[in-house]
Amino acid sequence: MQAHGKAPDDASVEFVAEVEDSWLKPKLVEKLPVDWARAHHVLPIERSGRLYALAASPSAAARMDELSILLGRDVFPILTTPEVLRRAIDQCYAQRATPMWKEIGGAAAEAPSAARAEDLLRDTDDAPVAQYVNGLLLDAVRKRASDLHVEPFESHLLVRFRIDGFLHAQPPPPKSIEAALVSRLKVMARMDIAERRLPQDGMARVRIGDREFDVRVSTVPVAEGERVVLRILNQESLLRPLSGLGMPPAVEADVRRAIAEPNGVILVTGPTGSGKTTTLYAALQALDTARLNVMTIEDPIEYQIPNVAQIQVKPKIGLTFAQGLRHILRQDPDVILVGEIRDAETAEIAIRASLTGHLVFSTLHTNDALSAVVRLTDMGVPSYLLANALRGCMAQRLVRRLCPLCKKEGLPSADELRAMGPAALRLGGRPVWRPVGCPECIGGYRDRIGLYEWIAFGPDWESVLRAGADAEALRRRAKSAGCATLLDDGVDKVLSGATSIDEVLRTIGAQRIGASA
Repeated sequence: MQAHGKAPDDASVEFVAEVEDSWLKPKLVEKLPVDWARAHHVLPIERSGRLYALAASPSAAARMDELSILLGRDVFPILTTPEVLRRAIDQCYAQRATPMWKEIGGAAAEAPSAARAEDLLRDTDDAPVAQYVNGLLLDAVRKRASDLHVEPFESHLLVRFRIDGFLHAQPPPPKSIEAALVSRLKVMARMDIAERRLPQDGMARVRIGDREFDVRVSTVPVAEGERVVLRILNQESLLRPLSGLGMPPAVEADVRRAIAEPNGVILVTGPTGSGKTTTLYAALQALDTARLNVMTIEDPIEYQIPNVAQIQVKPKIGLTFAQGLRHILRQDPDVILVGEIRDAETAEIAIRASLTGHLVFSTLHTNDALSAVVRLTDMGVPSYLLANALRGCMAQRLVRRLCPLCKKEGLPSADELRAMGPAALRLGGRPVWRPVGCPECIGGYRDRIGLYEWIAFGPDWESVLRAGADAEALRRRAKSAGCATLLDDGVDKVLSGATSIDEVLRTIGAQRIGASA
């Protein structure tokens, strides 16, 4: 909501503390380059049918005549803060429509300078294909897409965005621009545009106003051409604080106690795309990196963290997780993040590093927290080392969050209660929320939230771990200790209206829920 008042330095001009989305009209800036708006600190907006020039200083009123001539209407000044103006300019220009397909030609643009990111809001004199790519990336960022897929078929091109874990088809470009489109994406990522027979990987950096995004680009040859997937690495989604992940308060407090320990191993488990990297980055940000030597070895480095030394795995030259971890131990680290424990060698080095005074974070691909213990044992890590080293293990999933504007309350159906297995006792007779769908969401959902299962391995677990207990014995021990499961957290979030029963069933799996009965 906007707050109205008077500008502190000119009482005759209205002042607004916030700008509503409905005031921003992309058609008003079609004749104004974004550089002009930024240089003169002014943006045309429309409120209640009246045209205003949003400015951060009364001196910008000198541009009123220019805007009136360009727009063919009377323009009135309105003031705001420089920060609000900057955000409004970026948001308005980001909403401009992408070029029409019929305007797209065939030549790719020149490569952007390696020293700076390409600003997607700038008008460009490059070929229309470059303009289309800029518009496509803008649209992907605006829709909060994590990935952008360009898929060739015999008679058409398919463009899809992955939003909140699902792929959504976008308006397709013509098949005739396929070669130029792929070439442009390769040029942006500094890849070999002449190589079409082998898969390639590259990295690009783009800018939308003051926000920079890294874009990881992957190409593979398929029957009908080359398939391109762009992973959009958004700092706002990756670098979240622990308090912003949706952990239950008791779990978050326990995790903070674990990462405050001087040594030990903390594991995060779950399938690909379950948010493990985001959780690990949040844990690193909670540390005092100004006083601690924090080092990571990752594949790939998702985002650069201040005051943290990050190493990229390069298997082709022999820099594996295990090899990199050995060298990190010679760098006097306090905290080490190993992107993933993939083999017995990496597992044993990580465990032994924790026993020599290092706090080690890592991930494993297991279905639940306790399965990580079984996996490490199967890799050959001695049980007595696990008993001394493990501090905690987190399993997690990502579920779509219900749109707060359109979700609808109702009672769970008999089929839903049956599918939820033992959790039905908590859900029966209690209202839950369902997706509806509105212009502000996709199918009733917007954004995602985590489901978490946390096991803290304290002294009371040592005897069980030393004995090399199997998965069933570990689960009995966790149940007797009152450890909450993924399903427990899922039910809590269903009852709170954060997500739906369908989402919990989809991410945890009805078969696994039934097996937990």
